[in-house]
Amino acid sequence: MPATALSPLGFDFAAAVGAPFRMQPGLRRMAGGATHLTPLAPGSRHQREKLAVLSAFPALALQCAPGFDPGPALAALAAHAAAERPEAWAWDGRRAEALRLGTAVDVDARGQAEVVQTAPGRFGHGDEVARCLRALPSAWRLPGLLALAFAEDLAIVDADGSRIAWTAVALPSHWSPPDKVGRSFAEAHAPLPDAELLQRAAAALVHLATGPERWERFVWNVTGHPRLHAHPRHVDPQRWPADAAATWPHCAWWRTERQGFLPLPTLRQAVFTIGVEVTPLGAAIVTPAQAARLRDAVASMTPAVLDYRALAEVRDMLLAWLDSRAAGHAAAGPGAASTRPAIGAAGAALPDVAMPDAAVPDATVPDAVVPDAAVPDAALPEAAAPDTTADDAAAPAEADRAARASADASRRSCR
Repeated sequence: MPATALSPLGFDFAAAVGAPFRMQPGLRRMAGGATHLTPLAPGSRHQREKLAVLSAFPALALQCAPGFDPGPALAALAAHAAAERPEAWAWDGRRAEALRLGTAVDVDARGQAEVVQTAPGRFGHGDEVARCLRALPSAWRLPGLLALAFAEDLAIVDADGSRIAWTAVALPSHWSPPDKVGRSFAEAHAPLPDAELLQRAAAALVHLATGPERWERFVWNVTGHPRLHAHPRHVDPQRWPADAAATWPHCAWWRTERQGFLPLPTLRQAVFTIGVEVTPLGAAIVTPAQAARLRDAVASMTPAVLDYRALAEVRDMLLAWLDSRAAGHAAAGPGAASTRPAIGAAGAALPDVAMPDAAVPDATVPDAVVPDAAVPDAALPEAAAPDTTADDAAAPAEADRAARASADASRRSCR
């Protein structure tokens, strides 16, 4: 993929990767015609991973700050989706329909949401999406349908308090939505190393994001984790395999995010969209120019940044591999050639082949689909962020105890 091409979700390598590497906002205005949302094909990789998370671990994704009302922003987002992606989404103010999924959510005058199967599903048993949504509290069914219809994760940024007020984030990149909701942008980014500029600019960033213009930024890393879902609870604390030196680069993955801000200035809010992609490193860095650019960026990282990004232990082998590729020496073996088409415009519908299933073994996709009984309605109080009581059998005991303690401390009301 040429360094100037955009990925299927709109990640811009040339704009994102450079030296010296700095932890900074890096905002740029979105081009006219650029889109925020990428429709998902039924059964696509993003959809399967999101479905697994929302079925088995909804509290890890769905969070709302106490007292915050996401309704106006969600209605605006649903209307935007219908205008931007009419082939995939319809909204008339009461009914939201994911046209490719054969599933709709009807919202009545009291705000209660009913899930309706409008057509047979196109993967699995055919009703996975509807079953997942029915197991969620009413207040989360419209957000759940948006999350499963589009590749992007969603959050709401509120200018009051410069905070992250609400999330539907099933594919986080090594962070926990329950730990971030209700906190200011500066607080949410406090753990980042060498991020003084980002923290000082947090209030200004929120002011820009909630103003009249559309903005985007890009984030990237090289990681040993192959899944889109990278919640800390479900990531191996040993971030690289013991045999990384012998299997490089086939144990390494290129993880990127295109983050967008859909402004809602009359609400003094913005919908924050996060488009995550994970590609085998050898399939992502395919030209000498890309390799040289990435090599210079990694070489300029401070020790603190390398530690935070879990790159310190693989820095030397990563730089050696990038040096070789920058010199024009193609790596042999799987991942040597890209299996993904280069596209020149952001926002095209994400086809099944954009991230082939063969790139990630089945075992890396969390517990495929959990039946309705796995998440009883009683475990998810109406209009509250879901609890984790349904996760007991699905996660290691020590991780589950920690997650349940976190959830108990951070239940959110969205009344």
